[in-house]
Amino acid sequence: MRVWQTVFVPSAAEGSPQPVQQQADLVLVFGSIAHFDAPGFATRLAEAFPGAVLAGCSTAGEIVGDGVLDESCTVTAIRFDRGSVAAAEAGIAAIDDSQPAGEALGEALAARPGLSGVLLFARGVAVNGSALIDGLVSRLPAGVPVSGGLAGDGGAFLRTLVLSPSGVSDARAVAVGLYGDGPHLGLGSVGGWEPFGPARKVTQAVGNLLLQLDGEPALNVYKRYLGDYARDLPASGLLFPFELLNGNHDSVGLIRTILGIDEEAGGLILAGTVEEGFYLRLMHASTDGLVDGAEQAGALAAASTVSDAGKAGAGKAAEGDRLALLISCVGRKLVLGDRVEEEVQAVADRLGAGTLLTGFYSYGEIGPMRDLVDCRLHNQTMTVALLTER
Repeated sequence: MRVWQTVFVPSAAEGSPQPVQQQADLVLVFGSIAHFDAPGFATRLAEAFPGAVLAGCSTAGEIVGDGVLDESCTVTAIRFDRGSVAAAEAGIAAIDDSQPAGEALGEALAARPGLSGVLLFARGVAVNGSALIDGLVSRLPAGVPVSGGLAGDGGAFLRTLVLSPSGVSDARAVAVGLYGDGPHLGLGSVGGWEPFGPARKVTQAVGNLLLQLDGEPALNVYKRYLGDYARDLPASGLLFPFELLNGNHDSVGLIRTILGIDEEAGGLILAGTVEEGFYLRLMHASTDGLVDGAEQAGALAAASTVSDAGKAGAGKAAEGDRLALLISCVGRKLVLGDRVEEEVQAVADRLGAGTLLTGFYSYGEIGPMRDLVDCRLHNQTMTVALLTER
């Protein structure tokens, strides 16, 4: 596997990258809304990488090397020695389209033999990320690793864009299938947030709209705990997500971010679904906690790669490059502030020299649960997918 990368900054690219023509199998592109909106954006990429699968999305910040950029565009090209790729696309015109879109993506990818991994990118607003992933996974062979994220728009939460072989769209999801016994995804996803306050039961919820906690309007409960921060809702909701607990008040490994509020219904609009009968507990974070969580995610991805390579018949890692896809939540970026690069550097240090990094700050991270197999929509995590070739 060979990987090479080009970064276009605003002053140099003026919103539209023009890479030099090269041969690649897969090209991952992450950048600002301005880049994706530029006339001829997708056409120029297709001309620069003839025959390659194009996939990516707009962001709330770009991860490059061991740093973080804004208003840039990163183009990362991959050529496999012993594998192939194919893309599937599905429209998401409204939230209710999310699960059917996921099912369509899964069916398309599974129809081709030898599927070994999936990268998924989708619009970041007007989407039910949990339903999209559930639909996708329901149609995939058991145990196929899935990673990816929901697009961003610099924190505006108005209009996000997805790049696929058909071009750029604000109402689409694209899934990239990795095929053959060569490509391998090692996954890790960790938060680093700390819980506070009591656990409260979800007594009424519809999809990703949380209406009641312990029989009281959820918005009232949330405002009471936030105190002065409640004045800045919904933006301040990124700083105080919920931890999802089971009936025994044990963490299930999922965090839910508040994306909006419904004053009339007294509800909270979450980035993913919650179910009645589960419990939620507020969380907050320190810089050190988030950086430690990012390092743990990198360690899990690296360990997963080593473990799978040691299985019978898996083969050894081939000579070549390693690519780490880092997808972190925009809420973490807000909390970390000027220290945001520290979480990226922590992952880079854990993965070591010879690993190229790309990725973005998202409106939802797609990755494994603690068993490193079961895929879910995460919020407020650092999710790492380490792509190698065996």
